[in-house]
Amino acid sequence: MNLPAAFLGVDLGTSGCRGMAVDGVGKVIAEQHVPLPPSQRDDQGGSTQQPEDWWQAVCDVLRALAPELAGYHPTRLAIDGTSASLLLTDALGRPLTPALMYDDSRARAQAARLADSAPADSAVHSAGSSLAKLLWLQQNLPAGAAHALHQAEWLADRLTGRWGVGDENNCLKLGYDPLSTSWPEWLARLPIDTRLLPRVLPAGQPLGSLLPALAQDLGLPASLQIVAGTTDSIAAALACGLTEPGDGATALGSTLAIKLLSPLPVFAPQYGIYSHRILGNWLVGGASNSGGAVLRQCFSDAEMAELETQLNPAQPTGLDYYPLPRPGERFPLNDPTLQPRLTPRPAQAAVFFQALLEGIAAIEAAGYRRLTELGAPPLRRVFSTGGGAKNKPWREIRQGLLGVPVTTAAQDQAAYGAALLARQAAD
Repeated sequence: MNLPAAFLGVDLGTSGCRGMAVDGVGKVIAEQHVPLPPSQRDDQGGSTQQPEDWWQAVCDVLRALAPELAGYHPTRLAIDGTSASLLLTDALGRPLTPALMYDDSRARAQAARLADSAPADSAVHSAGSSLAKLLWLQQNLPAGAAHALHQAEWLADRLTGRWGVGDENNCLKLGYDPLSTSWPEWLARLPIDTRLLPRVLPAGQPLGSLLPALAQDLGLPASLQIVAGTTDSIAAALACGLTEPGDGATALGSTLAIKLLSPLPVFAPQYGIYSHRILGNWLVGGASNSGGAVLRQCFSDAEMAELETQLNPAQPTGLDYYPLPRPGERFPLNDPTLQPRLTPRPAQAAVFFQALLEGIAAIEAAGYRRLTELGAPPLRRVFSTGGGAKNKPWREIRQGLLGVPVTTAAQDQAAYGAALLARQAAD
C-alpha cells in the first residue's frame, strides 16, 4: 500500500528544539518540542552550548514525532539552526570543542584582521561571524581537528554518518561564495587550515539516508532522506509562505528584520544587506536595531495592549520619529552613531505610542525601498511575524506606508519552514 508522504523539519533555537511534519500540501501533521539547556556565558563575550545537548534534543523530538506519523511515509527531513554557531570535530564527527554560539563575541581581534583580508561584500565582517570564530578556535586548534561545522550541519551529518558536508546558507558567514559556488581563494591567505572547511551543498539537496541503526532507534524508516539545511532566519521566512519574487517577510520582534524573495542576489554590507540562495531564488534582507525593544523601554505589555485600542491609523501623528533603543543603526542606514529621535513627546500616551509605531513602519518601508534600489524586485506583498504582527491598527499603518497588502503569516515557526524546505526539495 502506498502511503502519503510526510516531510519533517527540525529547528534548533537558542532555548529549545522543535520538530514539525507536514504532508504533500504543507498541512501540519504533527509537532513536538523539547527545551535545551541555556547557553553558558562569560564576561569576555563567550556564549557556548554543548553539541551533545542538541543531539539529545533532536533525537527526543524525532522519537516523539514518529508515532504520530502512522499512515504516512516519512520521506525527507531538513534541519535549521542558529546562524554562525560553530564547532570543531574529529574525522568521525565527535565534538572537540563546545559550540561557539551565534552571539559569542570573543573573536573581536580576529574580526579586525578580516577587515584587511576579506572583500568588503563578504558576510564575515563581525566578531560573531563563523570565520572570525574559526580564527579564534585556530589559536588553540585541538589535536585531531578535521571538520568545522555549523549547528544544523553537524546534526544533519550525524543523521547520515557522512561528515564534513555543509550548506550554502550556513556557510555564508564562514566565507563561502554563493555566486561562484566555491570557497574563495583569499581564505587560503588566512592562518586557518582550509581542510576544516566543509563540502558545501545547496539548501534542500539530499545528503544521504538516515543511518539504519538510528532509524531503528528513532522509529523512522531507513529510507528517510536527510537534505542540506539552512539557518533559522531563512527557515522562518520560508514558513511565512514566500513563493514569488517580490514577496516580503517582516519579523516584528525585539528588532525589525525584513527579507525579500528575489531572482537575483544583493550584497551591500555597507547597509547590512546579504543574500541567501534558496530553492532557485534568493532571500535578500537586513535587520534594523529598531523594533519591539524600544517600545518596551516606553511601555509595558499591558499598557501597549490598552493603547492599541486607541490607535487611529486614519489620522497620522505627523511626528517624524526614528525609534532606537540606543544610539546606532545598521539597516537601512548604516550609522553606528545615529541617535534615537523620540521628540517632541506628546502629552497623550496613545499619540506617543502611535508615533513610535509609525516610526518603525517608516523604517520598514525604507528598508524595502533600499533593497529595491539595489536590484531586488519591487515589493508585491508582505507577510508579518512576531509579536507585533497581531496589532491590527499597526498593520494598517504599515500597509499605508508600504503600499502593498500586509497580512499576518499563517505560520511563523522555523521548524515549519524547514519542513517546507524538505517538501519543496522533493518537487
